[in-house]
Amino acid sequence: MLDCQAEELLPEEKEKLAHPVVGGVILFSRNYHDKPQLSALIKDIRRYANKPLLIAVDHEGGRVQRFREGFTAIPAMGDILRHTKSEGESAALAHACGLALAVELKTLDIDFSFAPVLDINGVSQVIGDRAFADNAKDVVRLAASLIDGLKTANMPAIGKHFPGHGSVAPDSHIALPLDERDFDEIKHTDMVVFERLIERELLDGVMPAHVIYNQVCSEPAGFSSRWLKQILKKDVGFSGAVFSDDLSMHGASVAGGYVERADAALSAGCDMVLACNNAKGAEQILDGLERRIAQQSQEDSLKRERVMKLYGRVLPAGLREQYESAVALIERLHPQRD
Repeated sequence: MLDCQAEELLPEEKEKLAHPVVGGVILFSRNYHDKPQLSALIKDIRRYANKPLLIAVDHEGGRVQRFREGFTAIPAMGDILRHTKSEGESAALAHACGLALAVELKTLDIDFSFAPVLDINGVSQVIGDRAFADNAKDVVRLAASLIDGLKTANMPAIGKHFPGHGSVAPDSHIALPLDERDFDEIKHTDMVVFERLIERELLDGVMPAHVIYNQVCSEPAGFSSRWLKQILKKDVGFSGAVFSDDLSMHGASVAGGYVERADAALSAGCDMVLACNNAKGAEQILDGLERRIAQQSQEDSLKRERVMKLYGRVLPAGLREQYESAVALIERLHPQRD
């Protein structure tokens, strides 16, 4: 999954989109001026790819909402409990957020947002109010409501950052966080959120953390077959798509150069790797992974199958009234953007 540098495709990006190992594009704020421009960009992405292609965005709400002008101001997930007075009202607001963002993105032919954040709001500054709450019970309850809103609009739910990023202070974009807790504490404090939602078959995808959990494994979760193949897939029973976090982040550097990072993530159990914010690094990955096309193992075919289950889910008709009610609820309970 690649990114784009501007509001229109660059010539070299048009060429990259047709590369056989490219299966998706993630959009950022730099790709947005207004809705007509974004619609034209998405049409160009699909045209030059000339194949089924996932288009995604980080559109969680709060400080992580890539498109703002012309879109509903989705509150930070951590604001939901602060701005509501009962469990029913908080669940309704979470559902409204999921429905509103899904309808607005789906209308523009965006397949999904990398959401919801399922981390516990602990000491992590990079997570902070991106998390619903500081305890698993509330995170599960509110995430389930938001996911129900997403699925009303036929949008997949991608939970992040497995098994939990909230209990380490460093930001994995610029550092390599180390979590020194033992497995039982991680499981019962953080990972339980993923377990409960997977049990209820609410997650279509998962994104692991660029965090090393020292007492469990010496590799970051996103490069660890123990975390992904053994714990997430075998023990927890997750059968959906697994996306790496951005391989340009500092937390990924422990795996080596860009090709080594991509190889390590795919070998550990990721189905799709994100190569963003470093065009040269992405090019290295494309060149390095091209050999996989020739080999095309059964495992690679299954990876593609899991990922492409998220593609092309049509926005259902007849949601206008529900969508307008959701936006009105958000504006009433959270009238100003942070």
